[in-house]
Formats: sequence, C-alpha cells, structure tokens
Amino acid sequence: MLEQSGSGVVLVYTGVKFKTYSGLPFSYEIKKGRSGEYTKELWIDRRENSKSLAWSSVLLALGNIKKVGEVVERPKALGDIRGVTYIYGMFYRFGLIDVPDEAKEKMKKAFSKSS
Repeated sequence: MLEQSGSGVVLVYTGVKFKTYSGLPFSYEIKKGRSGEYTKELWIDRRENSKSLAWSSVLLALGNIKKVGEVVERPKALGDIRGVTYIYGMFYRFGLIDVPDEAKEKMKKAFSKSS
C-alpha cells in the first residue's frame, strides 16, 4: 500500500503529536481494512473530529520537495493539496523539510512533549 521509503516512517509516527504551521496540535492514525492491510488514508485527529487525508496527497507533496532539508516557507509551497497544512508539520517532523524560525517556535512545543 504505502511506498516503501515512506511507509515505515509514517507507521512509526502514528499517534505522535504534531503541530501545523499555525501551531494547532494534531496526530494521525492509519487504519487496517477488512483484509488486514493498511488503508490508503491517514486519519487526522484534531479535537473530536477526524479528517481523512489520502496517501496520494502525501505522495504529491513529497514529489514537490525540491531538496531534502531545504526551508519551505509555508505549507502551500508544497502545492495546492488537500490537507497540506498537516503534511507540512509531518514532513518537518520527519526531517524532510526545514521551516522558518517563526514556524519552528510554534511547532517546537509539540515535539518536546511527544518525543
């Protein structure tokens, strides 16, 4: 289901707390289907409601990273992709991108509590 390079990282971080560019906390989970295989959706948990994020959106944003570790100024720089604000926080936590200092300050608190 998940591409080999990203599947392990995404699964390891299931349930870990993240923050969006604006500092909103979230986590995600990946559910298994009837066959026992992981589905192609990440379920973003923000407060009471969960939102579905398609794996294809994650892959699309991944393809828009020009250089690993490069500063990406804002989420939309990864593309006009549904759920990109969540993907941005995930990619920063995974070490795929760097973010401006202002965004680091907003996101830092979630990382120190969930590491």
